[in-house]
Amino acid sequence: MTSVFDWLDTRADERRRAGLARRLHPRRVDSDLLDLAGNDYLGLSRDKRVTGASAAATLRWGAGSTGSRLVTGTTEAHIELEHELAKFCGAQAALVFSSGFTANLGAVTALSGKGSAIVTDAYLHASLIDGCRLSGADVAVMKHGDVAAVTHALKTRRTERALMVTDSVFSVDGDLAPLRELHEACRANGAALVVDDAHGLGVLGEGGRGAVAEAGLIGEPDVVTTVTLSKALGAQGGAVLGPRRVIKHLVDSARSFIFDTGLAPSSTTAALAALNVLKEEPALPEKVREVALTFSSRLREAGLRVTDPAAAVVSVLAPTPEQAVQWADDCRASGVWVGCFRPPSVPDGVSRLRLTARADLSDSDIERAIEVIVKHAPSAPPRT
Repeated sequence: MTSVFDWLDTRADERRRAGLARRLHPRRVDSDLLDLAGNDYLGLSRDKRVTGASAAATLRWGAGSTGSRLVTGTTEAHIELEHELAKFCGAQAALVFSSGFTANLGAVTALSGKGSAIVTDAYLHASLIDGCRLSGADVAVMKHGDVAAVTHALKTRRTERALMVTDSVFSVDGDLAPLRELHEACRANGAALVVDDAHGLGVLGEGGRGAVAEAGLIGEPDVVTTVTLSKALGAQGGAVLGPRRVIKHLVDSARSFIFDTGLAPSSTTAALAALNVLKEEPALPEKVREVALTFSSRLREAGLRVTDPAAAVVSVLAPTPEQAVQWADDCRASGVWVGCFRPPSVPDGVSRLRLTARADLSDSDIERAIEVIVKHAPSAPPRT
């Protein structure tokens, strides 16, 4: 009997032949691997102030939130986190979601819809792409970083309402969107700007307030920011920040908020504790940026082709997908865990190692990482 899922085996074989089959690598609690693959930019996921707050919240509230935010899933910690995030980032209000992915889905779909237009950057994160696909809006994808193309698309649209949607720091190369220019284009053409600041919060801006703050767009009435709590804050979850009426609209309209179980109190409290650590130690963002610049300059000096990091993400380009995978495997076998990005996950089709800087890396950690990456580089890597 032919199975209705036989086609899955065919697709799996195609991915294996193309070197695109993915594998899960369980992270051991006692691992001695140097982690340059995760997004714990400030090293707060294991900070005792953060883990202690998380454990206490679990004992107080239980393991989960027990329901959607509109039923039983909202605790005092959720309200406090939203207040503190909004205050820290300079927004009127904030709304906490169960993840950065659901925050992006909620913001894009609830603020657009049929009869509206969305203009995006070509290197948009998958969560924003999915939000655009689900929105029912007319979507136009512009060349990466092309403000003139965005301006033209907004100016010539046929709809009254429009959004321009972009990452702040792009997750593959770590480059920064021209936020000021994009905002000018939006304001001149009656559009709102939605910025995913997942990789900016805790890394860029005064005290880590993010790329939107660094661009001078804090509190602008036509700017909405989404963030994740799982990167610089070392916890879990996501949030949308912006004008109070936008947040109210999301509570009433964002399906990924209304119909999703609320973020667990332990993660909510952990994120709040991490935010307090960031306030107490405002030098942490500068430290992580210094580490990223060190990785970039030292690896470039070794002859590798490396991106210029705007925040914590550093990409090291590889000649082929197969060599990128082997390079990452060799680094891992030598004790350094790096990310490996290759088609179709990378929009430009170029395979690379993806390194994430951390504020808690020691000088010896940095030297060890550079030594291992250079040692296992492909024999003929792309040159600068």
